[in-house]
Amino acid sequence: MSCDHIGIGLIGFGTVGSGVWNTLQKNGSLITKRTGTGSLQIRKITVRDLDKKREGNAPAELFNTDWTETVHDPSVDLVIELIGGKSVAFDLISAALIAGKPVVTGNKALLAERGAELFALSKKHNTPIHFEAAVAGGIPIIKAVQDSLVGNRIKSLVGIINGTSNYILERMTVAGLSYLEALTEAKDLGYAEADETLDVNGWDAAHKAILLASLSHGFLIDPAEVYVRGIEKVRPIDIRFAKELGYVIKLLSIVRENKDGSIELRTQPSFIPASHILAHVNGVFNAISVDTDAAGEGLFYGRGAGQDPTASSVVADLVEASRLMAQPGPHRGFLPYEEKGSIQPINDTSTAYYVRFDVTDRPGVIAEISQMLADAGIGISGTHSPVNPDNPDADFVDLVFQLHTAPFGLLRDTLAVIEKLDCINDRPTVFRIEQLATS
Repeated sequence: MSCDHIGIGLIGFGTVGSGVWNTLQKNGSLITKRTGTGSLQIRKITVRDLDKKREGNAPAELFNTDWTETVHDPSVDLVIELIGGKSVAFDLISAALIAGKPVVTGNKALLAERGAELFALSKKHNTPIHFEAAVAGGIPIIKAVQDSLVGNRIKSLVGIINGTSNYILERMTVAGLSYLEALTEAKDLGYAEADETLDVNGWDAAHKAILLASLSHGFLIDPAEVYVRGIEKVRPIDIRFAKELGYVIKLLSIVRENKDGSIELRTQPSFIPASHILAHVNGVFNAISVDTDAAGEGLFYGRGAGQDPTASSVVADLVEASRLMAQPGPHRGFLPYEEKGSIQPINDTSTAYYVRFDVTDRPGVIAEISQMLADAGIGISGTHSPVNPDNPDADFVDLVFQLHTAPFGLLRDTLAVIEKLDCINDRPTVFRIEQLATS
């Protein structure tokens, strides 16, 4: 590494990769003045297809199709991985770490699912992985948790950390669209990928929550232990009921430390009070409420995705990496500091609930379900059986129960019995009713 220049190998030149190029071209001299480090220069760019038309005016001679050429080039001091996926990305990050070249990545799925291997390599070779762009786009939540709040015990992180789902739920709420109508609109606007699966099934947000939980509590987490549900089953009737009851439905990720030291970690669509600040996070924006023992509660809010916000986070990591390279010292990336930790079993978590049943309309249905819930010790705070204005004489209706706080496992077991009733036409739809720290 020259003291005047820091060579960068950029692997992936899609939306974010070209955004990184554009940011360095536009603000490179400003970054150098602010940081006092050498100028950040992209020396190699690896792409899958050299002939593909792409944004950015990077010279053709920088491009290649072989990541090994980029990683092992002597002029490359650090590597940016922006291709996504969990196979090739794992191999190239591993190779860079072994070569002693710091890595900047936004690959949340890879880090959440194979982070144990990569962080072990990072430690062994004393070469950090920087991943601010992996969580919440341009919001500096990783740096806040790792550095700004290092003197705090983090009691909880509660967030809306998937912009696609948030946009879909907002359109269902504000415009009265169905789930499929809102999804189609999100795709037309470029807010949802052609394959929207990871966004709407909750796993994009869950991967981010896993990373935040590991950073906050110091141990690596097996995704198999994490409870995840998406927004695919949210219907307009649920949106209407939420509004009538004073709630808004959001895809919520929760990381919360319990008194026994276990961590509650889950992602699912939830009812949150309409008065809570998170209820007003709309569109593709993200927000994370962080509650700590010393600093108290704070909110991190901003664009959770997109070219410029995500590129901003990548460049911030580049600057951090370059500073550490200029002044070598102790490892500054994430190093697990607890040998083990425990994730609270989802069946042991407790909230209030909204449960919607699709039932055959006959006398005694409400009483029958109510009795089974009462026999299980689950309290009922309200029941509703709205008439469908388009078909007021329908034989099939939606029956809604609001339930008092109960262990999720108890509710699951009870619903499994209720489902066997001949009047139940489909599996019940369950939403948690969250009581958040500040409303």
